[in-house]
Amino acid sequence: MFAKLQSLRQRRTWGEELKKSLLLLTLSAFLALPMANTVLAEPTTGQLRVKTNKAKHKKTAPRKNKKSALNSKRARVAFNPNTPLRVLKVSYDDTWRDGDLDLKSAAALVVDQKSGEALYAKNVEVATPIASITKLMTAMVTLDASLPLDEEITISGDDMDRLKGTGSRLALGSRFTREELLHLALIASENRAAAALSRAYPGGRTAFVAAMNRKAAEIGMKQAHFADGTGLDSANRATAADLVKMVDAAYHYPLIRQISSSGSYDVTMPGRQMVRVKENGKVRRVARNVVRHVAFNNTNSLTRSQEWEIGVSKTGYINEAGRCLVMQASIAERKVIIVLLDSWGKWSRIGDAQRIKKWLEKDKQVASSRGHRDSA
Repeated sequence: MFAKLQSLRQRRTWGEELKKSLLLLTLSAFLALPMANTVLAEPTTGQLRVKTNKAKHKKTAPRKNKKSALNSKRARVAFNPNTPLRVLKVSYDDTWRDGDLDLKSAAALVVDQKSGEALYAKNVEVATPIASITKLMTAMVTLDASLPLDEEITISGDDMDRLKGTGSRLALGSRFTREELLHLALIASENRAAAALSRAYPGGRTAFVAAMNRKAAEIGMKQAHFADGTGLDSANRATAADLVKMVDAAYHYPLIRQISSSGSYDVTMPGRQMVRVKENGKVRRVARNVVRHVAFNNTNSLTRSQEWEIGVSKTGYINEAGRCLVMQASIAERKVIIVLLDSWGKWSRIGDAQRIKKWLEKDKQVASSRGHRDSA
């Protein structure tokens, strides 16, 4: 009996030791396993992270590219390095360096309208595209023909811009009087309005363009050339000195003065409106012809400023010409003509005009004391 008990105790002791050994081995294996996994898993985790970053990069990359493309597009709109003035790398100031007059326009000319004296001149003899400044000539040629201003002209597919692809608020089939089209062309710079005016000219557009070039020669625009009545064609070219003569000629047309200096213009246009009609207890939608009153703002915001006394105004822009502005205005009790071509950015031409105004107001004798003496 005693021998059996002793044998049982030995078995239990052996079993407990075996369990302890197995437990130690299991614990050792458990402790060793994470280390091995860590060593093996780190590269894997790193690879996963790299893949994750690449995946994120792939998702975000199109947004960055889209944004950068948009910015580059905006940059091209604001600044075209291929304009004639910039390709020639002409100086930004031919006359003097004035700390009070830091113009951003590549070409600028300020002339006393009465004496013809150039108060400020910069790159005035470089012929460059003039964009919608062309519409001043379009208006003069139209008025010279003595065509009835109350004659209605229909906007057609021939008046669409197929060169630059610009849009218009004038729907095909709309009818406007010749006078309304002059308002829309000079105030809102509507290309379809200018195109319709040239199309309705006796002899058509070919005769109209010929009349534009004859008019340019008559008023002394020596380096000017016109190819269409809208200004969309970059072949419409002139120097700043030429444009002073064109603005001065346009000033002698009372209707052009009245129209181009207006801050806005309202016109009635036909349209269609969906309305609900109840018949026999049922409601249905029908289209009805309506007349809409549409407001067109002047593209030159200075015409809506009480601080300016403007007689003639016209803006222009195509990529080849940059931002342009011409004006006849009374500043410091003096009538002046301002020409600003190929300005940097959308608002630089307005800023340049404001700087010129302050400059002339600051010193009324600037022309005699510091100005460029050559006549424009």
